[in-house]
Amino acid sequence: MHVRLGLGDLCLASIQLKKHNLRPYSGVLDWMASIDLSQVNELLENRFIGFLEYDNLRVIGYADDFICLSDDGYNLVSNHDFDGEKNTLNYLGGYAEVMEKYERRIQRFLSEMENAKRILFVRTEGTLEDAAVLQDVLSRIVKHDFSILLINHTYVPGIVEKSWPLDKVCSIEFPNIDKWEGNHDLWKEVLSGIRLRK
Repeated sequence: MHVRLGLGDLCLASIQLKKHNLRPYSGVLDWMASIDLSQVNELLENRFIGFLEYDNLRVIGYADDFICLSDDGYNLVSNHDFDGEKNTLNYLGGYAEVMEKYERRIQRFLSEMENAKRILFVRTEGTLEDAAVLQDVLSRIVKHDFSILLINHTYVPGIVEKSWPLDKVCSIEFPNIDKWEGNHDLWKEVLSGIRLRK
C-alpha cells in the first residue's frame, strides 16, 4: 500500500507514521493543528485554494522559537513554520518562503491523488458525519483506491473497532490517557501490517 501522510488533527498521526517508516516526506497538514475535520474536508474540496491566505492569518503569539498563527479561513493553526528569526508578531518576513514550501507539498499531495495506486489516509479525531463527508470528498479527488484510518481517543481500555457504515473508513478508538506517549504499542499493532511501496 502506498501510504500518504496524515490528515491531522495534530502532529500525532504524522509522528507515528514516521516512527513506523510509513511517512517518506512531510505532508500539508502534518505539522499543523486542524482540529475541525469538517474544515479539512472543505480544504480538500477546494484543492487547498485559500490555504494560509495572508488576509486570513491571525497572529496568536509565540510557540517556543516560532510565531504561532491561525488560518481563520480553515480554522488551522501553524506552530512550526514561522521562525522567530525571520518573523515577528507584527511582521511575517518569512511568509513567501513558507508558502513556497507548502506549494511544493500541495502539488505533491495532488499528484499523489492522481497517480498513487493505493493510498492510506490517517486522521486522528473526527465524527461519523465528518468521516462520511471526507470519504465522499476523497472519492472525487483520488483517482485510484484509497482507505481512511480514523482514530478517536476516548475512554476505552485498549483498541476498540467501530462498525461505521462507511466502505472506505476504518474507525477505531484508542485510550485518551496520555495519547501522545501512552499508545505506542497500539499504534504499532495497528500499523504493523502496512508497508510503503514506491
